[in-house]
Amino acid sequence: MILRRSIALLLCVLSATAVAESESFVFYRQDTQIGRLVVEVDGNAAKVDFDIKDNGRGPTVAETLTLDAAGLPASWRITGTQTFGGKIDESFRRRGDTSSWKDSGGPGSARGASKLYIAQSASPWALQVYARAILKAGGPIDVLPGGTLALTKGERLSLQGAAGELAVTRYDLTGLDLNPTIMLLDDAGRLIALPSASGGMVRTGFEGENPRLRKLAADWQSARWTVLQRESAKRFDGPVRIVDVRIFDPVAKRLTAPVSVVVNGQTISGVQPVDSPATPGETVIDGAGGTLVPGMFEMHGHLGESGAMLNLLAGVTGVRDMGNSNSVLDALDRRIIAGEVAGPRIVRSGFVEGKSPFSANNGFVVDSEARAVEAVRWYAARGFTAIKIYNSVAPQWVPALVAEARRLGLRVMGHVPAFTSADAMIAAGYDEITHINQLALGWIIKPGEDTRTLFRLTALGRLSGLDLDSAAVQSTLDTMKDKGIALDPTIGIHENLLLNRDGSVAPGAVDYFANMPIGVQRDLKQAWSNPDTFGGDASARAAFGQLMDLLRRAHAKGIFIVTGTDTGGSLTYHRELELLVKAGFTPAEALSRATLDMARYLGIDQTTGSIARGKRADFFLIPGDPTRDIKAIKTISLVAKDGVFYLPTEVYPRLGIKPFVAAPKITAPGRD
Repeated sequence: MILRRSIALLLCVLSATAVAESESFVFYRQDTQIGRLVVEVDGNAAKVDFDIKDNGRGPTVAETLTLDAAGLPASWRITGTQTFGGKIDESFRRRGDTSSWKDSGGPGSARGASKLYIAQSASPWALQVYARAILKAGGPIDVLPGGTLALTKGERLSLQGAAGELAVTRYDLTGLDLNPTIMLLDDAGRLIALPSASGGMVRTGFEGENPRLRKLAADWQSARWTVLQRESAKRFDGPVRIVDVRIFDPVAKRLTAPVSVVVNGQTISGVQPVDSPATPGETVIDGAGGTLVPGMFEMHGHLGESGAMLNLLAGVTGVRDMGNSNSVLDALDRRIIAGEVAGPRIVRSGFVEGKSPFSANNGFVVDSEARAVEAVRWYAARGFTAIKIYNSVAPQWVPALVAEARRLGLRVMGHVPAFTSADAMIAAGYDEITHINQLALGWIIKPGEDTRTLFRLTALGRLSGLDLDSAAVQSTLDTMKDKGIALDPTIGIHENLLLNRDGSVAPGAVDYFANMPIGVQRDLKQAWSNPDTFGGDASARAAFGQLMDLLRRAHAKGIFIVTGTDTGGSLTYHRELELLVKAGFTPAEALSRATLDMARYLGIDQTTGSIARGKRADFFLIPGDPTRDIKAIKTISLVAKDGVFYLPTEVYPRLGIKPFVAAPKITAPGRD
């Protein structure tokens, strides 16, 4: 969700008084160019051509718009496709005092004084329009179709471009999403850059500034999360006693009788009878008969500082990172361990990708087997626990990668590279298959078909014709069971891909939709893909039904299912567990899998995964019983990680999220 929103924001900046007939921008993933934005300006009219392709996918957008004398959009037409191929067909027009629009949520209109319209699927040229409108108003402005935008002025800096130095000012735009959008504007109000630690956008002529801007963006973003951590993390002097709670026991898969849980420092110092008296100097938290659940593990993350905090607030105290900028992940991990920013415990997986026109630009992108093996050695020397193989790795390299990983004690997992099959990768030594579609592709595609593109998703339209009782399917599943090959299905991302429809709230988001900012709500009513690419709506729905049935069969057969999302975790992680329940897990089994089972799988169950004396104080508090209804985990009132406590009621409003439940009563030592 958040990644999709971030991509959408990288698409829209406009100029009311354009000074050039043509403007262009370059987009980066790290230091690799992945897209462009070209704008042709004619008076108060503009045409925008935007395209990004990374990892064989990305949005393609065309816009035409006109601005009125005040610099506000008078008309706007946006067409194209989203990252996963969903159709874009958006329009806006203002006539007199009436504004009307149509986006993926359907038509809308408003009457009255002219307001700035915020496009749902525009290119980053629009951010310039928004910024200029706010600057002209001198402060926050109410916008259509709802919400308020504000702009905070930051520092001045000088950029070196092809034509010399240019003075720019940093501004942070808030109100669109959970996180501010950082932009650099020149003194004429032109957008010059959208810096990001992972890449971003710069105006043509300033490409040489991308490495510097990435570093600045990382520092700016970190400063925000440092402040949030300092102001929200609660470190109590003396022990903390959580009274009147039941504990979810992941071994027995049931709740205990009411108890008190005592935390001292980073660890749990006791699980005591509920009526045990407090000792002098204790802070007391009233559990009010609720349930204390061990911290959960998101096993398919691509973590950044925003996602780190959001996962923690959702009860996720451990994340297995499945591919990242190695330097960005290292810096984040160090800052979390030092307590500078909030975040889960990170378990690192090393990303290995082959060089091709469709490469994903994470980790190491290599052009030979020898370099791929060198990457494995690099990861092992730095404490990574596994390697993840990706789409463009040559299949013939995999045995050498597996052999080196085995020699160095690393697990091997990943996508099924193009032009091979899951069966071949299992035979080569995979320990885990990543994504349920990667497992299924070998049964439905033909030799020579290229899965480095969106075809690895659109081919799922063929699933309706697959017999899951066939010898081929059963042979693969039996081999996985016999060899102990795990499956990381990320079933929730496939639900979004195959079932989300324009105008309807995404099925997995119905329980948190109303708590989100307006921009996030609009995204949650937008289809990710075009059902026609799967053969039509019925075929897309049937494909998801087949994936769920495949997951159900894999679980029933005894294949170990890993709990990961690839959608940022946090609130979407809760949905992943719901879908496991729909696939045959009991709620208690799903919660046990998300906690102690994952800690065992990662080899850290001696210190975490359950609530017991001597273990890390990693847990969350909810009012309900998740063994009866897995949805109970969505109402979290308190989270602890390493004995540091967080109240979502305090943090969520600062991210634009309405809290889901009230905070527990906390009594300081010496007070009634």
